[in-house]
Amino acid sequence: MLRAPRPGDLGWVVQAHGELYAREYGWGERAGSVFVVPASKRVAKLRLLLVDPRARGRGLGKRLVRECIAFARAQGYRKLVLWTQSNLAAARAIYRDCGFALGKREPHAAFGVKLTGEYWEKLL
Repeated sequence: MLRAPRPGDLGWVVQAHGELYAREYGWGERAGSVFVVPASKRVAKLRLLLVDPRARGRGLGKRLVRECIAFARAQGYRKLVLWTQSNLAAARAIYRDCGFALGKREPHAAFGVKLTGEYWEKLL
């Protein structure tokens, strides 16, 4: 019986296709992701940088961030900002290497544990 998609169905379809084609045909799987979203007319925000543990240490995270910087510039944004956690050492190193500067730090417990959130920015 056919039905309308439920929450999570479309994501599963995309994931299942990727996994099946990788397994059966050797097509490359996802290794990392990142988003650039508008924060305002002149400011973009880098979000959700993630590199699969099997792909770490190869410069993929830095490449993804550099692509985001180039994209934001091409779209006319003047600044790129992000929020991360102080314990994410590898991500923080990428941001620093890509020219971001640490703005402010704020303790919080948004994820059920005590953390220090950090706000970083880069003028474009």
